[in-house]
Amino acid sequence: MNGRIIAIGDIHGCHQEFAELLDRVAPGKDDQLILLGDLVNRGPDSNKVIDLARAHRALSLLGNHELRLLNYRKTKDSSALKETDLATFEKLRPEDWAYLEAMSLTHHIEELNTVFVHGGFLPGQPWQKQGAQIVTRIQVIDEDGKPARRADCPDGRLWADSWSGPPFVVYGHTPRPEVYKLKWSVGIDTACVMGGSLTAFILPEKRFVQVKARRRYYP
Repeated sequence: MNGRIIAIGDIHGCHQEFAELLDRVAPGKDDQLILLGDLVNRGPDSNKVIDLARAHRALSLLGNHELRLLNYRKTKDSSALKETDLATFEKLRPEDWAYLEAMSLTHHIEELNTVFVHGGFLPGQPWQKQGAQIVTRIQVIDEDGKPARRADCPDGRLWADSWSGPPFVVYGHTPRPEVYKLKWSVGIDTACVMGGSLTAFILPEKRFVQVKARRRYYP
């Protein structure tokens, strides 16, 4: 591995903050940019985020927001859609759909013993065998040991608190005011679209770079 790995948390259409963060980390030709999913929805311009991702040859992982849009495109079943989904859906161009369809669920870098994913994993099961419904959505584990969202299960145990590795996991999806760093994982969704900041985690030096949101775009 010659260059750096630059992982960036949930962008959610915040193209100005994304552009500013790219300026700060200045990816070189040997660096690999990894976007941890939820590039789209909620923020000001999902198309511009995808354009920037494509221009920087980013490896983008599937988030629950991309998954919902792709499912709706396939089935036309709107029951799972959230309030900003349709606005994004109507603006996506053929090349954007191609980009979303090419997103991977996970990205494993063996020499760093590190896996990148949008949401996380259910501890105690092989991570490689966990499907999109788990790895793009898990935040907590309910009392039956099943994956759940924080909103649906406020007393649930954070999956990362029970993850004892290996591998080390770099993930987004669960917005927090600060980076959530544990021995075997780091959560870097720092709620940019809600007025927080956009975070990059750079390997192998394990350095964080952050850009403050220009404003709160989503309640």
